[in-house]
Amino acid sequence: MPHFLIKSQDINKNKITVSDKELYCHIIKSMRTNIGEELLLLDENEIQYEAVVSEIESNYFECDIKNQYQSKRKLELDLYIAQSVLNSDAQISSIQKATELGVKGIIPLYTDNCSIKETVIRNKIPKWRKIALESVKQCERCDIPEVFDLSHIKDVIDKYDRVIVFAEKYAEDNFFEYIRKNKISKNEKILVVIGPEGGFSENEFEFFKSKNIPLITLGNLIYRADTALTAALTCVINGVLYG
Repeated sequence: MPHFLIKSQDINKNKITVSDKELYCHIIKSMRTNIGEELLLLDENEIQYEAVVSEIESNYFECDIKNQYQSKRKLELDLYIAQSVLNSDAQISSIQKATELGVKGIIPLYTDNCSIKETVIRNKIPKWRKIALESVKQCERCDIPEVFDLSHIKDVIDKYDRVIVFAEKYAEDNFFEYIRKNKISKNEKILVVIGPEGGFSENEFEFFKSKNIPLITLGNLIYRADTALTAALTCVINGVLYG
């Protein structure tokens, strides 16, 4: 069941009053929710509420709280993804998958081989933020990833403790070989970088080399960029948390 985001100020003892117009319309009008139906609600303190609708008025509804607890549905890893912006469907898929996998932030990158104009990308970022928020609700995640403004790789890498580029060209290790040689702490701020469908340019590879950023392979298969994002994040999560 997807959950819905509320504010702690909506709560009074064992009652939740929802008067936000957009949320009211979605739950009561669009979903046709009736008295007696159950909802999952989440506040900004990451408290999950199992509630039952008890009253519906013309501009608000009330719920009785049946159970509440601190939500654990978030990734215990300071993980970020930077990816060269893809065409529409693939970009949406990337944002959804990154959100489901628990990343703290999503950085749209403009790379040398990016096929979309910068002005077009900047206009789409508000939409991508909404997509990330909807994904949070669907997977019951308790924290919301930040979708950053458009960036260039040179402007972001110095903000992280560990930067890992997944690219087939010039790659020396797969991730599990790399992590055996270079232990990653759970407390590090990690940035995973994925290129465009056409790959990084020679200038970008030279930049990575100049910064001693590791180039890691995902194996013998060639993936679409949005698939590569999912595979790379899964490798990092499993390798750092469970390896």
